[in-house]
Order: sequence, then structure tokens, then C-alpha cells
Amino acid sequence: MEPEHISITEQGDPRKPNGEAGVEMLRRMNDSHYAVTGWALEHFSFSPDDCVLDIGCGGGETLHRLASLVPEGKLFGADHSPVSIQQSSVRNQDLMQNGRLKLVEASVEALPYADNSFDKVITVESFYFWPDHAENLKEVRRVLRPGGTLLIVADIYGDAKLDEESKKSVEKYSLFNPTLAEFRQLLTSAGFSYVDIHTKPDTTWVCAEARK
Repeated sequence: MEPEHISITEQGDPRKPNGEAGVEMLRRMNDSHYAVTGWALEHFSFSPDDCVLDIGCGGGETLHRLASLVPEGKLFGADHSPVSIQQSSVRNQDLMQNGRLKLVEASVEALPYADNSFDKVITVESFYFWPDHAENLKEVRRVLRPGGTLLIVADIYGDAKLDEESKKSVEKYSLFNPTLAEFRQLLTSAGFSYVDIHTKPDTTWVCAEARK
């Protein structure tokens, strides 16, 4: 009887989605992260032929949206969960078939891309789980082209006024939830030349923007 009392999120493991529960969790996340992602994408200024990487691509919805924003560009998705790669592939089957999207099972610790590969990098609701934020940001900077931009997107941050449910989630899943100042310090220390931290009024949303 015990599994009936465990949420889909707990069963599916947001840190590394797995199993049927992971599939269902990713489908739900495609919906629940849609609004904050749309808001964050407003902080990117796209060129039609941009090359874009989504780290922690999850259920693939962000990649799907990016396709219309870079109609002549190339898309890449990386995630260390095989289930996430499979779900991203299902959500973006047409992009995979026409060669516009390539997915790879990989960790942010060692991205399998050459230096200076991408115009844009985005990560949505995954920064909480990165294994070594200071070092991993240096790895992201490595694969960005000079002048390229990173967006870190999350629906909570450390000095936001969180409701009780959000506070419990931070504790339950051991989420790394930096303050606005900590975001800035991490990105600056990783070597980014420009950092801007955006929040949306009347929400707990954050978008950390950093340029190489």
C-alpha cells in the first residue's frame, strides 16, 4: 500500500527521472513549467540561425518552443536521465527526423561539446540538482561562444517569500536554492562578463542571465 501514499514526483525522482512515474512526472512538468519558461525566454534576443543548448531538457517542451524561435538554427538537448532523453525525443520527433535537434545523455559536469559551440544555453528547473554549481557553470561557459548567453530559470529563489509547500519541497528534495546575490556571485566567479538577475513581480520566479 505504501506507493499509493507517495507522490508521482517522489516516485519519479526529479533529480534523475526514471520509470513510468518519471514519464508521468515529466509530462506534468512540461505543463507546470510552461509559464515561467515563456517569461524567461523573453530575456533572450534570438537570431534565426542561433545554435541553442537546453541542459536538463526533461520532457522536451522547452526545445519544442525554441524551434519556432530559431527557425534556421540547430537545437541540442542534454540530460543525464535516459527517461528524459526518451521523452524529449517523443515530444520533438519531427525535429529529430529533420536533423534540427540532437539529444545526448550527459551530465552538466562534462558536456560532450567543443569549446565555443553555442550562441545560447538555457536550463529550466534543473539548476537545483547540479552536482557542483561553481564548477558546472565554468563548464557551461566553456561551450558558449564569445558573447553567448546563459539563462538559468527557476520558479523559486532563496530570498523569495515562499509558501509552505515550496519550503517543504526545498527540504524534501534537497534543492539548491540560491538567493539573488548568490546567483550573481556564482556566475561572476565562473567568469561570465555580464550578469543580470531578473524576477517577476508578484511571483517567486527568477531568471539569471549571464553573458560570456
